[in-house]
Amino acid sequence: MSTRITTCLWFDTQAEPAARLYTSLVPDSEVLGVNHYGSENEHGPTGSVLQVEFRLGTQHYVALNGGPHFTLSPAASIQVYCPDQAEVDRLWDALTADGGEESMCGWLTDRFGLSWQIIPTRLAELAGDPDPERASRAIAAMLRMRRIVVAELEAAADGIAEATGASDA
Repeated sequence: MSTRITTCLWFDTQAEPAARLYTSLVPDSEVLGVNHYGSENEHGPTGSVLQVEFRLGTQHYVALNGGPHFTLSPAASIQVYCPDQAEVDRLWDALTADGGEESMCGWLTDRFGLSWQIIPTRLAELAGDPDPERASRAIAAMLRMRRIVVAELEAAADGIAEATGASDA
C-alpha cells in the first residue's frame, strides 16, 4: 500500500460551495465525496457537511468545515499554470467574482478566503530567457501587475514596455 498525500483546506462552513466552485473551474476535476457530521457537535448540526473530498486535475484536496477557529491565509496558495491569456482571464475573473480580491504578481484571494496564483506558462519561459536583461525586464513587469498579462510581459522583455504600458492590469 502506498502513502497518499492530500492537502486539507480549513473552512468555517463553506467547504462544499468552495469545492463545487473549484471543480467547476478546473478541467478534469470532480467532487469525490461529501461526509456529514453524524451527531450534534460544536461545528454544526447533525447532517451538516463535515468535509468534501475533491480533485483538481491530478491533485487531491479535502475541504473541512472546522468552524471559525482557523482561517486560510496567503501563506499557502494553489498555483495554476495557464497555457494562454484566455485561461488566465477566465480563472481570474471567476475567482475574484462575488467578493474575491486581487493581489499582486498573479495572486488573488477568492470569496472563501483561499489564495491562488494564476500564472501564464509564458512567464516561466520569459523569466528563464538566456538573455538575463530580457528575463529581468519580464520579471520587473510582472512585479507591477495584478493579473498577469502575457502581451505586456513580452513587450517588457523586448524592451518596449513603455510603449504598451505594462500596468496593474
